[in-house]
Amino acid sequence: MQGGEQIHQSRIRVGCRRIAASLGLAVVVWSLAGLGYAQQAASARRTLVVGGDRNYPPYEYLDENGQPAGFDVDLTRAIGEAMGVDVRFKLMDWSQLHTALAQGRVDALQRTPYSNLWLREAELTPPHTTIHHAIFARDGTPAVASLEDLAGKKVIVHPGGSLNDILDGLGYEKDLIFSRTPVGGLRRLASGQGDYAVVAMLPGLFVMAQDHLDNIRVVAKSVTSQPYGYAVRKGDDATLALLNEGLALVKQTGRYKELRRKWFGVMDAQALSLGMVLKYAAVVLGPMLLLLGGAAMWTRSLKRQVNQRTSSLSRALEQLRENQQQLVQADKMAALGVLVSGVAHEINNPNGLILLNLPILKKINAEAMRVLDDVSREKGDFPLGGTAYSRIRDKLPRVLDVLEESAQRIRHIVDDLRDFSRVTPAADLRPFQINDVAGKAARLTGNAIRKATGCFRLELGRDLPPVRGNAQRIEQVVVNLLLNACQALSGPDRGITLATAYLPEFRAVHLTVADEGVGIPPEDLPRLTDPFFTTKRASGGTGLGLSVSAGIVKAHGGSLSFTSSPGQGTTACLSLPVTTGAGA
Repeated sequence: MQGGEQIHQSRIRVGCRRIAASLGLAVVVWSLAGLGYAQQAASARRTLVVGGDRNYPPYEYLDENGQPAGFDVDLTRAIGEAMGVDVRFKLMDWSQLHTALAQGRVDALQRTPYSNLWLREAELTPPHTTIHHAIFARDGTPAVASLEDLAGKKVIVHPGGSLNDILDGLGYEKDLIFSRTPVGGLRRLASGQGDYAVVAMLPGLFVMAQDHLDNIRVVAKSVTSQPYGYAVRKGDDATLALLNEGLALVKQTGRYKELRRKWFGVMDAQALSLGMVLKYAAVVLGPMLLLLGGAAMWTRSLKRQVNQRTSSLSRALEQLRENQQQLVQADKMAALGVLVSGVAHEINNPNGLILLNLPILKKINAEAMRVLDDVSREKGDFPLGGTAYSRIRDKLPRVLDVLEESAQRIRHIVDDLRDFSRVTPAADLRPFQINDVAGKAARLTGNAIRKATGCFRLELGRDLPPVRGNAQRIEQVVVNLLLNACQALSGPDRGITLATAYLPEFRAVHLTVADEGVGIPPEDLPRLTDPFFTTKRASGGTGLGLSVSAGIVKAHGGSLSFTSSPGQGTTACLSLPVTTGAGA
């Protein structure tokens, strides 16, 4: 027996030495492959020429040494580092940027407003900055509170920007004084020209301090805000994709927040705190310690694992075949979520133009109606658009109202989709209203509900106390319960009810989803939240939805239960405890 044990231990030692040799060879091959890839990537580096405004501090400007500086410049450099491309800047007068991009003298512009002009003539990345505009006035000039208060006043503004579009839409075209640069407008105001100037607030305050413009002040803050992104020429998909991906990487790594703190906030005064040391030590030493610890544990348990591997391998292979299709389907759904998020962004751009221009159309329609009414009184009824003017006169304002309501509905749906697809940390817990979550989930699944039934009821309780948790994850649970209810119905005459209520005796808020579907067999009810258990495998079910939902609810200190009668329907009950001190 001792001789057999020694032979067995000798085999284990030989196996360990072979594994160590294989790992060493793999490290050498990986290093050589990485070196070759780095050389190939270095030879293929491209240079991205980026244009910007030479006089728009603190976003982009030439410093006292004539070098590009500002938040936008640092952000572009960070994108270049993330994507492995060299960046060269060409800062010039704002009036020259449009021509420089159109003629190909620059590949991209780093601060471009979402205005009618730019959305027609260029491709824009998602916004990286939102700039708030303010109204400036000389000392002694009466204060105003909004853009509407500027009617009849001489207003200095930069031409071709979003503010120009807004003020034109308000009918101020004849009273505008154009300044070649946004911050130059303040200098003209200080010299006595115009009554007011509408300028971006941060650059305005910057130039007031720099040029000692002591006779002007801010009279209205944040009267409007405008998102800005990178712009490339129409059809330049490669540069657009590079900037989109680079911007996303800079935001994900936290570099974007660092730049915001550098230029717009107060940075941490502690250069290197104990927490930072521990953080960096964990990043550097953590993987190494995990690798060494794992190797030590693996070596210690190798003898036991040798006996277990043979019996578990066949079971693992069988389970792999069974779950492979479900994992593939889950991956498809994850990819579909990314595509939906991108489509939502593409829908927002034209819908934003519709919402921007509809107030102008309403104003034009109102003024046109007065002229047409005069014509109708003088000459009688007349044809307009293929029908009598008297028949369509009262319909036109309603048509424009319906258009605006529809555009607003599109915006709400897109916002709900983007909120639903946004990744939030599991530990992001805060008080929220369960009725808000229920309403959002009903809107997101509205199309599926309308296809499945004509009898949907939303019964929200009144004055419900808040619950504490991650609202987005609870919304994911409710969406899953509603989709399951839709799939359980046998026809559109069968109904679904989504209801909320507060049960004081349990100090908990209840949300129920009740359907009049086919029901669930009693033997399947205990297994509903088991991973990979599904009764809809033929139609693409993965068996992961309720399992993930049950885990989310449990992490919130709540419960998820089901009652069902075959042929009569199923009721899912989500219960969450209210926050401390609420509902007393």
